[in-house]
Amino acid sequence: MTNLELAVAPMHRLCKKAGADRVSEAAAKELAKVLEDVGLKIAKEALDFAMHAGRKTIKAEDIEIAGKKVLGR
Repeated sequence: MTNLELAVAPMHRLCKKAGADRVSEAAAKELAKVLEDVGLKIAKEALDFAMHAGRKTIKAEDIEIAGKKVLGR
């Protein structure tokens, strides 16, 4: 498995917050992997928006718009 940018402990907490009584280590790692993939797609899309606006800095609104586009909201 590749090194994850996201820590596994918060993945356990997210699953528990969603209502799970127990969460396997493998499930927490898989959630981290999936969230990292989605986050990377959003970050790349946000970078495109920032560059289109003539900026090198990604702003919160870039992330918001990119998140809506990637997640289909």
